Amino acid sequence: MAVTDEAIERIKAMIVSGALRPGDRLPKESELAAELGLSRNSLREAVRALSLIRILDVRQGDGTYVTSLDPQLLLEAMSFVVDFHRDDTVLEFLAVRRILEPAATAMACGRIGEDELDALEAQLAALGPETSVEELVAADLEFHRRIVRASGNSVLCSLLDGLSGPATRARIWRGLAREDALGRTLHEHRAILGALRDRDTEAARSWATVHIASVERWLRSRS
Repeated sequence: MAVTDEAIERIKAMIVSGALRPGDRLPKESELAAELGLSRNSLREAVRALSLIRILDVRQGDGTYVTSLDPQLLLEAMSFVVDFHRDDTVLEFLAVRRILEPAATAMACGRIGEDELDALEAQLAALGPETSVEELVAADLEFHRRIVRASGNSVLCSLLDGLSGPATRARIWRGLAREDALGRTLHEHRAILGALRDRDTEAARSWATVHIASVERWLRSRS
């Protein structure tokens, strides 16, 4: 194991064990290096690496702190990596989304409030025949984000947010190539919303699956 990797593992062990908790300030560099049996250079590299993936927060002139370790914060790194996907893997990302998002939609069915359902209804009503592809994509993203957030599962919400990079591109390609993109998207969104209003968990799950699968089918037909 490389020295820097060993340093990362030792800091990770302190956090996992509870020796360092969210919001805690790390000991001074010299003290922590001595405690862990590491050189200060190795420790410095480990701290830099852990700060890049939002485990640690280096505050100039104040010290280094463990972040909140909130799932959304930690999974930001995944979103960054996802943006570097190859075109031939977009279907794999969509397949993962097809597994996760219907489950999140089903979870939201029993939790989403009437006010939020009304907001989703208003959002759909605001989309007209002159809606641009960019507006359609933004509305689609927001529609799904609101529903997933209503599932009450922050990890699931963060995972699906992280997968939105390739999914967004797929929606754009679909919108540019298909004249019925707006009508089809609105039909599927209204079906999902109707199932949520009816508190029909299985219908909500099924329509979310249909919605994502239709993007997959179109992409497969173009490959």
